[in-house]
Amino acid sequence: MHVLFVCSGNVCRSVIAERLTLAIAADHGLQELSAESAGVRALVGFPVEPLAAQTIVGLGGNADNFKARRLKPEMVHRADLVITMSDKIRDQVRDLVPEALPRTFTLLEAYRIAKVSGARSVLGLHAARDDLAYVGRENISDPVGLSPQAYCDVGDRIAEALVPLLLALHAHEHPQATVHPRTAASDAGAQRPPLLVLEGGRDDSAKPAESPKHPAQPASHQQIGLRPAR
Repeated sequence: MHVLFVCSGNVCRSVIAERLTLAIAADHGLQELSAESAGVRALVGFPVEPLAAQTIVGLGGNADNFKARRLKPEMVHRADLVITMSDKIRDQVRDLVPEALPRTFTLLEAYRIAKVSGARSVLGLHAARDDLAYVGRENISDPVGLSPQAYCDVGDRIAEALVPLLLALHAHEHPQATVHPRTAASDAGAQRPPLLVLEGGRDDSAKPAESPKHPAQPASHQQIGLRPAR
């Protein structure tokens, strides 16, 4: 699954999500999971904002070798899932590529729909969207110009929604895959906090998927090899 993350300047929120996704893929051996990011008003060629880079490293990712890019239609076309940081940006993506509507969500919207409906595929998320319309905004605010703590909070908020969403979608698409989290040995015994993993939901395909060899454990027991920034 290839995921495109979109924010405004492409130097903070979408980069955090992109690099966190790549860390998730590396930590869990998810070779099919890839990601890129862009901005609707990108600061083209700029590196990751320094405090955002610190947040990425704190989440277990790598902030190196990044240059901001402006959103282009071809990026949307090649993405299996488009995740935006605000509803306004989500609507801009839809205006740019109308046919991308069924696979374009804000991050918090996709997480909420998956959690409430049990949807475990992009198609399932879209099918449940109208039934679970939310009155209000599901946005992750831009922390540019704010305190280091604000960046940490944004990173934590992105991680708390993105990690379980990606793992749940991957488990549905690849029911025979085994998730192998990285050991914590390299972190000198650091305590890794548990992150919520969505419980098994409905099958969104015509043919029932086989159960994973190692199904997700209850939320309080499932851990991943990532540590939120503090």
